[in-house]
This record gives sequence, C-alpha cells and structure tokens, in this order.
Amino acid sequence: MVEHRIIHIQAEAPAKPELGAPCNGCGVCCLLEPCPVGMLVSRRRRGTCRALLWSDEQARYLCGMVIAPQQFLPWLAPLLQPLAVRWARRLISAGKGCDAELQIQQPPASAD
Repeated sequence: MVEHRIIHIQAEAPAKPELGAPCNGCGVCCLLEPCPVGMLVSRRRRGTCRALLWSDEQARYLCGMVIAPQQFLPWLAPLLQPLAVRWARRLISAGKGCDAELQIQQPPASAD
C-alpha cells in the first residue's frame, strides 16, 4: 500500500535531487519527517522537523542543528557547539547524497 502525504514546500525551493545525488536543500525529507537528530530536537517522530530552516538568501532549506545549534539546544555551552555541529552532520550524513526514496507529485494546476 502506498502512503500519500501532503507537505508544503517553499515555492523557491529546488526540486528534489535524484537518489544518491548531492543534497541541494530541497527540504522534502525533513518536511516529511525528522531524521534521528531532528527527532531529538523536535521531540517527535513524524511531521516536519522543527530544526528545518528556510534561507531566503540561498533559496533552500538548511539544517538548523548544523548552522545554529544554539537555537535548538539553548542550554548547550558555546564551547560544545562545534561538537554538536559535527555530531549533527554525521547523523544526517551530510555530504553523502540524497537518501530520500520518495516520489514527489506536484499538485494539479489550479484553473483560474
């Protein structure tokens, strides 16, 4: 049985890359459900990761635990923030390529 879920993506976000291609910040995987890091930060297993951030400047989604861990772990000592970033990058497999085996279906065009 195929599960269908609707996620709302910024119109300027890049299209989801092919499986194995470099991550381009499309946000699809993190909008659908949090990764292991996101589960800890979001305290949930389903739904959009609370650490997902949109960058207007880059027109892409970014992992907040990689770019601003203090925003999501305010109790974390500044000295430990670089370790948190390395830990998050490792757990999200940053730089390893897209692993989201998802099929994206565009909404039907509205008849205006």
